[in-house]
Amino acid sequence: MGAVRFELLTGSPEGPRRGRLLTRRGVVETPLFMPVGTQGTVKTLTPEEVLGLGAEMILVNAYHLYLRPGCEILRAAGGIQSFMGWPGPVLSDSGGYQVFSLAARCSVDEAGVTFRSHIDGSEHFFSPERVMRVQEDIGADIIMPLDVCTPYPCDREAAARAVALTEDWASRSLATRPAPERQALFAIVQGSTYPDLRRRAARALVQRDFPGYALGGLSVGEPRPLLYSLLEVTVPELPADRPRYLMGVGAPDDLVEAVSRGVDMFDSVFPTRLGRHGTVLTRDGPLSLRGARFRQDMRPIAADCPCYACRTFTRAYIRHLLIAGEVLGIRLTTLHNLTFTLTLVREMGQAIAEGRFAGWREEMLARYREGRVEN
Repeated sequence: MGAVRFELLTGSPEGPRRGRLLTRRGVVETPLFMPVGTQGTVKTLTPEEVLGLGAEMILVNAYHLYLRPGCEILRAAGGIQSFMGWPGPVLSDSGGYQVFSLAARCSVDEAGVTFRSHIDGSEHFFSPERVMRVQEDIGADIIMPLDVCTPYPCDREAAARAVALTEDWASRSLATRPAPERQALFAIVQGSTYPDLRRRAARALVQRDFPGYALGGLSVGEPRPLLYSLLEVTVPELPADRPRYLMGVGAPDDLVEAVSRGVDMFDSVFPTRLGRHGTVLTRDGPLSLRGARFRQDMRPIAADCPCYACRTFTRAYIRHLLIAGEVLGIRLTTLHNLTFTLTLVREMGQAIAEGRFAGWREEMLARYREGRVEN
């Protein structure tokens, strides 16, 4: 087999589905949520803890790892898995989004992207070929090509140019990827909020026969109904026998809506970033534990949650830690939020397998959205 192979187990081509990714480092079930370890770590947690929560694959970022610790150190370490002590599969993002959102004085042409580091201002150049070599040094199981991620809103001319460059760079990446037998290169579908551009981009990339397809340039500020409608016009253009990966989406209701439209894979900083700000996810919507109403609340975050934070501590205690600035507070909220998200995704897979996803989805979304408004 290639570096990664996808098997569709249950579901329809364009609706909720369950499958598995076969990788060199093990089998991964879909729907799949990947915790984000941007710089080789899921913030505040050890790899052993992340694994214990049920995570099967994590995401790292080529832009950040290229800047530090640098490719020389990653090569010497034998790749990111050895460097960070993570035993499972890894997906590396190309860093295209970070180049456009973080780097200073970024300029783009057909050759690639020139940018200045957000760390020290030093100038760098990313071509599609260079990004492939960086990700070879990272050693991830799934790698992404350099792409042009447009902001929201974006005018049509800029969106069309981004599609053209992204398609060209994907072809160049496919032609020059250093280790196709060890690393699966997914394509990225751009097109901003223009349905016809999204369809055109998807069709062009499918012709190049990538082992998987990502939907990029979404969840960048557009209204949620627009996100869902863009999935509905794009996903049907992608082959049913390849994984579909929605980049940067992790809110509970967004995960459910995307799975219902045929998406298989996700990554997002949403649960971990929310936790570091003192907000926890529950089936009745998010709770900001910094609120004064939790000062004497001796209940767990969620009575039905199996995580260490909920089994051991009260809302009042975790709030105390957060207010006092103790690191344990954000470790506990992060543990809980990742447990919630990973459990939610596993439940979706089980509901799909048992043929009851539609009812499960309706009940989950009603409860979560009603609670979100009340909280």
